[in-house]
Amino acid sequence: MNLIEGDYFGLEFQNQQKMMVWLDHIKPIIKQLRRPKHTILRFSVKFFPPDHAQLLEELTRYLFALQIKQDLSGGRLTCNDSSAALMVSHIIQSEIGDFDESHCRSHLLNNNYIPDQMPLIDKIMEFHSKHIGQTPAESDYQLLEVARRLEMYGIRLHPAKDREGTKLSLAVAHTGVLVFQGHTRINAFNWSKVRKLSFKRKRFLIKLRPDLNSSYQDTLEFLMASRDCCKVFWKICVEYHAFFRLFEEPKPKPKPVLFTRGSSFRFSGRTQKQVIDYVRESEFKKIPFERKHSRVQQNSRLSPLPSPRHHEVPTESGFPGDRLSSPPRRHWKESVLVSAEDPSALRMKASPFHQRNGHEDRRGSASRLEETRGSPQQTHPEHLNTGVVSSSPVTAVHPHGMVNGQKSLELGSHSPNGRQPSPLTSPLLNDACSVRTDDEDEVRRKRFPTDRAYFIAKELLTTERTYLKDLEVVTVSFQSAVGQDEATPDSLRNTISSTFEPLHKFHTGFLREVEQRLALWEGRSNAHIKGDYQRIGDVMLKNLQALKPLTANLNKQSDVLLELEKACKASRKLEGLCRDFELQKVCYIPLNVFILRPLHRLIHYKQILERLCKHYPATHVDFRDCRAALADVSEVVDQLQGSLIKMENFQKLLELNKDLLGIDNLVVPGREFIRLGCLSKLSGKGLQQRMFFLFSDIILYTSRGMTPTNQFRVNGQLPLRGMTIRESEDEWGVPHAFTLVGQGQSVVVAASSLKEMEKWMEDIKMAIEMAKTSNGPSSDVLTSSLPDNKCPEDSSVEAESEDDMTASHTSLERPAPHRGNTMVHVCWHRNTSVSMVDFSIAVENQLSGNLLRKFKNSNGWQKLWVVFTNFSLFFYKSHQDDYPLASLPLLGYSVTIPSENENIHKDYVFKLHFKSHVYYFRSESEYTFERWMEVIRSATAPSSRPRVLNSKEPHPH
Repeated sequence: MNLIEGDYFGLEFQNQQKMMVWLDHIKPIIKQLRRPKHTILRFSVKFFPPDHAQLLEELTRYLFALQIKQDLSGGRLTCNDSSAALMVSHIIQSEIGDFDESHCRSHLLNNNYIPDQMPLIDKIMEFHSKHIGQTPAESDYQLLEVARRLEMYGIRLHPAKDREGTKLSLAVAHTGVLVFQGHTRINAFNWSKVRKLSFKRKRFLIKLRPDLNSSYQDTLEFLMASRDCCKVFWKICVEYHAFFRLFEEPKPKPKPVLFTRGSSFRFSGRTQKQVIDYVRESEFKKIPFERKHSRVQQNSRLSPLPSPRHHEVPTESGFPGDRLSSPPRRHWKESVLVSAEDPSALRMKASPFHQRNGHEDRRGSASRLEETRGSPQQTHPEHLNTGVVSSSPVTAVHPHGMVNGQKSLELGSHSPNGRQPSPLTSPLLNDACSVRTDDEDEVRRKRFPTDRAYFIAKELLTTERTYLKDLEVVTVSFQSAVGQDEATPDSLRNTISSTFEPLHKFHTGFLREVEQRLALWEGRSNAHIKGDYQRIGDVMLKNLQALKPLTANLNKQSDVLLELEKACKASRKLEGLCRDFELQKVCYIPLNVFILRPLHRLIHYKQILERLCKHYPATHVDFRDCRAALADVSEVVDQLQGSLIKMENFQKLLELNKDLLGIDNLVVPGREFIRLGCLSKLSGKGLQQRMFFLFSDIILYTSRGMTPTNQFRVNGQLPLRGMTIRESEDEWGVPHAFTLVGQGQSVVVAASSLKEMEKWMEDIKMAIEMAKTSNGPSSDVLTSSLPDNKCPEDSSVEAESEDDMTASHTSLERPAPHRGNTMVHVCWHRNTSVSMVDFSIAVENQLSGNLLRKFKNSNGWQKLWVVFTNFSLFFYKSHQDDYPLASLPLLGYSVTIPSENENIHKDYVFKLHFKSHVYYFRSESEYTFERWMEVIRSATAPSSRPRVLNSKEPHPH
């Protein structure tokens, strides 16, 4: 058959006990077939890998597709109607070609692909109409892509009972032993947790490794129909374990001299790792094949290993795509039985560079599938999404956002502008619809620069892309949504235009230069041969010197904040417009934070140049330019540092003013924000959750009611002047409790942990000392709606009505929606706190770039554009998107490296964990891994160091 990856397949037959068993390769056939003349051997898929992209041959994928087709028609592969109709649509696309209504309906009436097909004919035809231009090879790939996600994909059930006599079925997969009730999986035992598999007469035994967190006993027992049934299932378990978990074929045991104990059966043949290595390292003569059942006329060739000269394409960004075999048009008898295996065939993405130049990358035969060291079970790659999926060769660039006619796996989804739609549907919550791409990191290391300086320069590129998008929020989105309205005063419009438009124009050109330099550095032209472009210092030095005249106006960022605040106070319509703009997806963080972005960006340039200077030896060609650029940007940052601290404090007060209901004059000169967070306040009703806000002169405590405004209502205030604080855990019998004693009142509060209590007490003590020596603002910040300094027993919290418009003179006539995803709300839900120091660190530690994300229980990896800022990760389809699809606030999360028993055998992976929520993220290099760990830890492990203003200095206004 010229089937290079034949190890995935086997020959099965019915033995004398009427059970289907596999032919043993190392045992004489005459000993296995009692009546050879009357035995039918069926060629079928035996091992179903976790991703069909591990199948490197086109012929292999075709045979897998035939197995899927047979499993569907036989009722073995069960699924819902939509999945069944979609798979049939791909099958008939490969058989009869593009959709023609009459032809398609006639074909479906004459051919049954699934049981009870008639009710689904219209749905099948609807899906088929969306596959126009899809080749048979591509249809195979899409069929496997859908099938591999089904629970019964590759499952062969073996009837059994548990100890209580409940009818069950056992099955084996690449992950371990599975337990089914009917066609529903009810349990799974991973290979890493299984210590031993054995059988004794009719009993099949699974011995588990000791696990303190598990409720299972050490040995699980299942009763099967006979000893032979146990042995048949035990054998296939042994073979699955060896094929997927071992690096090489197990060696035979030495024969005992006198006595034998147990079975001598062992797995014979190559393991999956050996198959992948063999195909990767070998060259084969291409042998054409056809499939006679297909009416689509197109020549095709078997391509066990695609030629690097013709089938390798560079990707646009992130991890490069693998080479693809040319799509074979086959002539195989449909009667050949093949059990469809699992995961992904091959995916790839044509980069703009490739499309512009109209040729493929002609680099050497970098390995298509590289192994990471670890458990043999994980020697297969896990695949990430790059946007275009294809198993066909790259012969031409097709229109309509396709490469070789390959569409996104999102059904029939075409972008209206003709661009390739992203397969990402939801980066956080919906793994079922996610699309995965090949494991490309090893290939990238061989094809792209590995110098640390390259990845530092790439960080400059990725963060500059995000920064330019942030500038566009102000110059484009805000100006079009708010700036053009008649309620916007000319002074505000002119201030924003004169401040941000020159910056946007400059950074557009700067980003273009950085992109060009990185393209040269990566070797996407002949310039890298001379070594002239493997540096970034000269680009930064030239542009930072050109930026200097613009930085002279950065002190005026506070003018923009002031102008905007004054205009909103003067016009309720403008205030409403700004509030509505902040609710738009494009404004993914508070508007005032965008206004301070140019100041924060200078700090990022300084950090990047510091890392470059630290990395380079003094003799490096790029060192002098980097050091000169660092000196220039450090001078500007030092000049702006004092005003930046004051502007950040001013911005935070403005933001909190919007989150709080029942205050009128929070933003006053001399007031400094120190910490906000969740504490439990002891009252007559017991401990009640409250949000506390610590300023340099006062403490506010608030409650969150069920209101349409999402704001926190101020219940009381505690002036700091004359306040004392003491621990009171023993006094009240409440863990982590402390008492605040003020002017004629005392409040007992409890923190969620000892660490939280220490942070609060340290900051409050510091603020009390500040209040003693300062001539700060008046402590009376509450409006007349709350005349007393405390809310008696907080009795009105549950019955509060925030429709009382006397609470704030900035309120509109009826409650308006308010951002419900600010840090105040996150702290409330996560029961934690953050300080002003933490906010400052968060804006200084921004980061952007491609990451590969994996859910706890998913098989594959998904490629996302990720932005870290404001204590959160924001997820995009690509860096070109205008707004994120989802976000993940990191407060309360822990960031660690996966442990060995989690079976994440990949390099540069970190794990985010909060309660039952677990996410894995993979970066492309050691440097990017270190940077992501660094910035995320800055958000997940908040600092308690106070950063205070000189209380004698006024606010920017």
